[in-house]
Amino acid sequence: MPEHRSRKDAARNREAVLAAADALFARRGSAEDVTTAEVAAEAGVGKGTLFRAFGDRAGLLRALYEARLAPVREAVESGPPPLGPATPPRERVPALLDAVLCFKLDNRRLVVALEESANGSASPYQASHYEWLHRLLRDVLEQIPGTPGSDFTAHALLAATRADLVEHLAGREGVPRETLRAQLADFTAGLLD
Repeated sequence: MPEHRSRKDAARNREAVLAAADALFARRGSAEDVTTAEVAAEAGVGKGTLFRAFGDRAGLLRALYEARLAPVREAVESGPPPLGPATPPRERVPALLDAVLCFKLDNRRLVVALEESANGSASPYQASHYEWLHRLLRDVLEQIPGTPGSDFTAHALLAATRADLVEHLAGREGVPRETLRAQLADFTAGLLD
């Protein structure tokens, strides 16, 4: 019985830490401005609990990212058109990229912080969420006759949604969301024609 309670406590603490991190990032507007000590205090747990659950700050950022990405994954893997698997490939590719772009626009500070947390020691291309997106996009591209080099094309299309580029365009240059979405759709259509 104590082990079961311990697992329930660990799961509850994990959810509390994710909720606290999410709330703090939203209030501050920047994940970089939030410390793990502040997250632990907001969640009502010790720093040790946070580190046991997530390993380090980057682990916490990855877990929060994955939690926010879960609805997108669900829509892509089993949802209805335009994201779901029943959508024709030529329509699904731009819908997938639009969903990625919108996700990154909605979560750009978190995504930038996650990419920067690697401090140059890890490639964002090796992250599980990137590998999933790349594999999915590559597989859909392979279904479109005449699409050359689906592996490279998938990387090139996903590069157009990198967090640092999205932050530069939306944050620094002030390009409106709908303009970015239209430009990505035009770029994608040009590659698929």
